[in-house]
Amino acid sequence: MNWLVLVLITVIFDSTRIFIDNYISDYYFKGREAVSQKLFYGYTFIILALILMLATGVDFSNFTPLVLFFLSGIMHSFAGIPYYRALELDDSTNLGIFIQLAPVIYLIMGWFFLGETFSILQLVAFLIILSGPLLIVMTTRKRSRKVKIKAVFFAFLYVLIAVSANVLFVKENNLTENLSFFTEMAFVFLGKGIGNLIIMYAMPKWRRRFISIVKSSRKKVFRPLISSCVFGVTKDFTYRAALFMAPSVALASAASDSTTPIMIFFMGIVLTILWPNFGREKLNRKSVLIHLIATVLVVAGIILIQNS
Repeated sequence: MNWLVLVLITVIFDSTRIFIDNYISDYYFKGREAVSQKLFYGYTFIILALILMLATGVDFSNFTPLVLFFLSGIMHSFAGIPYYRALELDDSTNLGIFIQLAPVIYLIMGWFFLGETFSILQLVAFLIILSGPLLIVMTTRKRSRKVKIKAVFFAFLYVLIAVSANVLFVKENNLTENLSFFTEMAFVFLGKGIGNLIIMYAMPKWRRRFISIVKSSRKKVFRPLISSCVFGVTKDFTYRAALFMAPSVALASAASDSTTPIMIFFMGIVLTILWPNFGREKLNRKSVLIHLIATVLVVAGIILIQNS
């Protein structure tokens, strides 16, 4: 399968997942300690990892790469802390634009750890992409700008940890010939699951918060949580496969992470009209115009990267 097709699948599933996560955080958790969802994901990812191991088999003679894939999963579990904090502070559309920092970090790490090269034209393209989130912050009212900057900080921290984990995965994948992709993903999921449980059992307050939400919602919270998990797992497979198959991790990231806010923006408008509790985007003229300009900048950056 072409890596661009995988990117398209990633964008659709990741955009939907972000909306579901935003909905869960605001509707069930009331914008407080949404990170406690990790208790559910901890056990879920461990079960998924065991299913993959039983289905594909595991050769423990490749011990070192398995440990590194496991470490990649651990890093992803910790990336979830600033991710949920950013969701508590801002809406889905803005978060989708803020994570455009990812291609730049991929560019730097791809050059440093994977020996990838980049041109001046690509640097210009990345600067154009970065102007999208900068526009959002600069056009925010002063009284809410401090919150927006804080959301950008948490989004950046999330992207930094997630990118580091993905680069570790790609680097080890390039060095490993005897492991199947599903075995590699099994250990990533195992790392995610154990990492999430370490976080939750180290923070009893978060664990109690999740249990109270389950009781108060009469277990209804599990329906959107399962949906988010399905979309997230699919995104994990397709995105990592695209990173591995693409000419460079920076190019795959730019195509995926830069297309995501476009999908989120238009999904947000449609969902806000059809289901306000789920979409919840601001549809005033100024907000739509600013996000449209930011989207155009992102598209221009993608086109420039693809032609460089």
